[in-house]
Amino acid sequence: MSQMTAVNVIRIEKGKGQEVAGRFEKPKAVHTFEGFVRMEVWMKEDVEDHDELHICTTWEDEKYFEAWRKKRAVDKAQARAMQEQNPSVQPEQNPILGTELSTYLTLVQHLPAEKE
Repeated sequence: MSQMTAVNVIRIEKGKGQEVAGRFEKPKAVHTFEGFVRMEVWMKEDVEDHDELHICTTWEDEKYFEAWRKKRAVDKAQARAMQEQNPSVQPEQNPILGTELSTYLTLVQHLPAEKE
């Protein structure tokens, strides 16, 4: 079993990064999944034409991440179906320009030294 981290890079309209980051302040369901270790939201500095968030989730093993990802895909499909059934409800304006997901295996990790 090897710990892994998934990093979802989200490109956002300039000036809207903090607003989108705010969507992650309250934990949703991800923190309840088996194998979940932590989530961090990073904002990249010094990007001129857009804002960029990195949503980093660490998992005990890739199988736990894949289970969460499959559940999330089902939830998104259900939400799209609901939207199609209620076309009079307009989705809110979305400042997200694009996303890219990468996954990484943890090969080496150093933790703080224990104080004596």
